[in-house]
Amino acid sequence: MSVKLQATNPRSTSKRPALTQTLIATCLLSASLVAQAQSPSAPFVVQDIQVNGLQRVTLGATLLSLPVRVGEEMDAARTAEAIKSLYASGNFEDVRLLRDNGTLVVQVTERPTIAGITFSGNKEIKEDQLNKSLEGAGVRIGEPLDRTTLSSLEKGLEDFYYGVGKYSAKVKAVLTPLPRNRVDLKFEFVEGPAAEIKQINIVGNKAFSEKQLLGQLELSDSVPWWNIMGDQRYQKQKLAGDIETLRSYYRDRGYLKAEVSSTQVSMSPDKEGVYITLNVSEGERYTVSGVNLRGNLVDRQSELEALVPLQKGDLYSAADVAHMEEVLSKFLGRFGYAYPKISTFPQIDETSKKVELVVNVDPGSRVYVRRINFSGNIITKDEVLRREMRQMEGASLSSEDIEQSRTRLNRLGYFENVEVDTRRVEGEADLVDLDVSVKEQPAGSINFGIGFGTDSGFSIQAGLQQENFLGTGNRVGINSQMNDYSKDVSLDFTDPYFTVDGVSLGGRVYYRQFDARDANLADYDSTLYGVRALSGFPINEDNSLNFSAGYEHNTLGKPSDSYVQLNDFWKLHNDKVSGSNEISFDTFDMTAGWTRNTLNKGYFPTSGNRQNLSLKVTVPGSDLQYYKTSFDDAHYFPIDRNHNWVLAGKFRASYGDGYGEAGSGDQSLPFFENYYGGGFSTLRGFKSNSVGPRAVYKNADGTYRGDDSTIGGNALVAASVEMIVPTPFASEDLQRSLRTSVFVDVGTVWDTNYSANYAGNCDPGNSCNLIYDFGDPSNFRASAGISMQWLSPLGPLVFSLAAPLKDVEGDRTEVFNFNIGRTF
Repeated sequence: MSVKLQATNPRSTSKRPALTQTLIATCLLSASLVAQAQSPSAPFVVQDIQVNGLQRVTLGATLLSLPVRVGEEMDAARTAEAIKSLYASGNFEDVRLLRDNGTLVVQVTERPTIAGITFSGNKEIKEDQLNKSLEGAGVRIGEPLDRTTLSSLEKGLEDFYYGVGKYSAKVKAVLTPLPRNRVDLKFEFVEGPAAEIKQINIVGNKAFSEKQLLGQLELSDSVPWWNIMGDQRYQKQKLAGDIETLRSYYRDRGYLKAEVSSTQVSMSPDKEGVYITLNVSEGERYTVSGVNLRGNLVDRQSELEALVPLQKGDLYSAADVAHMEEVLSKFLGRFGYAYPKISTFPQIDETSKKVELVVNVDPGSRVYVRRINFSGNIITKDEVLRREMRQMEGASLSSEDIEQSRTRLNRLGYFENVEVDTRRVEGEADLVDLDVSVKEQPAGSINFGIGFGTDSGFSIQAGLQQENFLGTGNRVGINSQMNDYSKDVSLDFTDPYFTVDGVSLGGRVYYRQFDARDANLADYDSTLYGVRALSGFPINEDNSLNFSAGYEHNTLGKPSDSYVQLNDFWKLHNDKVSGSNEISFDTFDMTAGWTRNTLNKGYFPTSGNRQNLSLKVTVPGSDLQYYKTSFDDAHYFPIDRNHNWVLAGKFRASYGDGYGEAGSGDQSLPFFENYYGGGFSTLRGFKSNSVGPRAVYKNADGTYRGDDSTIGGNALVAASVEMIVPTPFASEDLQRSLRTSVFVDVGTVWDTNYSANYAGNCDPGNSCNLIYDFGDPSNFRASAGISMQWLSPLGPLVFSLAAPLKDVEGDRTEVFNFNIGRTF
């Protein structure tokens, strides 16, 4: 016997057979009528299946969703199963099963296809968020539309608005029918105003005033006029967080059983005002009677007990308990116990209101590192990262070594972010893999461009400067630059891992022409070239020594109107004069330095400190015999856990002088090796190199006159205090490459070799006010302002707005300072 399947379909030419008068309906649309199928007409054997109403869905796909085949018996149970299966396919919004003698007739209405999705009136929720929500609900262009999901989407979106305090918000899904069973879906939003908190009341508090408790909350019923970023908007999520904050506030101050017992939130009739009442149950205050460590203490009981911050007699603090558990876990992690379980059980004595803390220590099994995997290093080679790792493959997992590895990678300055995660090896209880993920940042540039800075003026630059050359970790620089006062060409190279032990080796060759007058200094010009070899030796993780040796040839030009300091220097070395207006020197020098570095990052550190002590001495027998020593210190103190607010302090002290004799006098520090103040590196708010002793000129009659140009001094002290703050309006990603700070700078420069007070014999008509005692270090300057640093592809760029707090008459100040370049 032949079996014929038919369907009414625009793509099919089959004719629908006439239904006989014996047609019996066996099921209707709703689930309630499925229950009526329990007493249907007599079961029958399906001789044929006919599907009507198909437009987009193919006949084959429909039959695959139908759990009935020709030759099988159809009864009430099979009818219910078939309807359920067809609806579950997601293709139909209406399904009917009918019988025409031995033919099973499937009558369907397809769900329309979504042709487009649009939004209007939404401001609080961005379209990207909306599209993601619709995707999660299966609503997307080209898919069939399930009308039953629209009402739940409308309600879900309205609930979001209620959560941010917009209780009059309405969301409506509008369907526009299109040809070929398609629809256009549009969500119309009426957001309405946000409800403001009119009043917050705290009831039941005795230990702390309402003002103290309200100060802990993120929600507020009043905002000062000057707080332009604050608002009184009610948000359900913030209220939940504030309830937990109040609970923690009490429990961190001894109130072990404190709770926010109930919360009432009422709304004004216009849905624009919210009144909140928090009922507090304080309970009694408890003190700690003792801390008892139990469990497996891995033979380190005394060390673990020494780490416990809570002592007998202290007020109970939930925060201290959590901190204690964290500290103990980290300590065990240093010895390979990567997943310890530290649980604290308070034993409460209600009579004495004391609590004994029983701490159960379960270190778990010791864990070893199977493999270390690196990702994100597109340019930097794996070996550069691996040599900084202090956690080794095959060794026991150590939280201390992992943290040290992360810190060393951050100090390189190659990476914007470093993350280290441990991942258990499947099927191995004591093995983990270490996944090190980095995000690279600019560590130099290849450039040719022009620029302008308040310190350097117009400049042209070309070259290559790379801290991570071709991903090898080597430092390479090939640079040439010309600005208002200098022309420089240099070539330098350093291999920080010349040996596997971290001994570095490098060298530098350079040439420079310098016009001091255009650099805010006393007039002279210099042409020099030199070569230098450098090497560094690590002592331990935080300390290193560095040494260098160099040769330099320097030719100075004497201006026609020379000043006292230059004339004294010229007379001392008159045997070196190569021409009437030139003098040349050959010097050999040795330098030694010590560096201690515990900073957490190479660029933009937020914690730790760094000290550097250096000494430079020219070799005896050189044309110039002098030494220079300098000490630099920087400290960073994070104020919050996320290191968004950081207090930074910097200090520098430098001193130099000559040794031995030259000609008819003692050697002194050459004036062109003097120290200067001003500019972004020492005193912002003062022009670069403008702070320090002035050039003094001698008149024909023996009197002296001052000059506003700086000659500098052989001693410098400078200090700075900065509060680093989050950069306003910058995204989280951009925050990593931007740094904003408020600062105060203090500094002074003086000369110990020119202690005579020329002002006592100056020409009153010729700038006597610019002549002062060079040997007086009390002539300090101070400034305050705001600074922004940007770690751009060109390198760190610095901008600052500053105003002098204390200056000396004749100082050259500037409000805005910047150094920026434009690269082609």
